[in-house]
Amino acid sequence: MRHTVFACTLLPALFAAPATFAHAFLDRAQPAVGSTIHQSPAEVRIWFTEAVESVFSTIAVLDAQGQHVEDGKAKADPSDPRLLEVRLKTLGPGKYKVVWKVISVDTHRTEGDFAFTVAP
Repeated sequence: MRHTVFACTLLPALFAAPATFAHAFLDRAQPAVGSTIHQSPAEVRIWFTEAVESVFSTIAVLDAQGQHVEDGKAKADPSDPRLLEVRLKTLGPGKYKVVWKVISVDTHRTEGDFAFTVAP
């Protein structure tokens, strides 16, 4: 009897645990992580594994000299709460670093960065 009660209470908790400790991690991006593109993108778009709180989340895009090249603040897509995007100024050839910091809807903070290159 004790084993049955234990199994009935522990097993559901084990299966629920991943959702309880979830974080928003980078799922994919446009431009893609590490990619080389041949024209200036209009924006950087990042999809996360969880919905993000756009008010508390940022995307910075820096050129090789460390200068910001965003054209405004990052915002969430109203039709997809996992998508955060930021408009860009016109980019010249070179390597660009994207730095993101997000708070997921479950209040966990994650951050990361990646680069892409605009070829001449």
